[in-house]
Amino acid sequence: MDFKISNYYLFFKTSGDTDIIDITPHVSSKVTESGLTEGQVLIFVPGSTASVTTIEYENGVVWDLKEAIERLAPKGIPYRHDARWGDGNGYAHVRAALLGPSLTVPLIKSRLILGTWQQIVLVDFDNEQRDRKVVVSISGS
Repeated sequence: MDFKISNYYLFFKTSGDTDIIDITPHVSSKVTESGLTEGQVLIFVPGSTASVTTIEYENGVVWDLKEAIERLAPKGIPYRHDARWGDGNGYAHVRAALLGPSLTVPLIKSRLILGTWQQIVLVDFDNEQRDRKVVVSISGS
């Protein structure tokens, strides 16, 4: 059994403002492309104003998540980051830190092991549109 690592990049245009994008099919296609059948898949978003997590990608839950994030790190309050840099996205940095930049999913028999209603999502918190790169690193055999 040979251990292998395959790395890929995915690219997404986001609208910011807690834009939540289902990237599960894109990650799955990279798993297929890798040819690996057993191991783990690391999904990572470089940058400090976006995150990767899982959720049931259903409109009601997506809105619930957006509203919960707004309660945790609201836009309309002062952030020291904004005072220093003047870019108005201090809330985006805090939100991204709370959710985190990466996720690891087991790979068994060539399948991502996700729950029935669980999808992998990219969440962009920034205050403007972005071109986001997501790294998919698949390791195993």
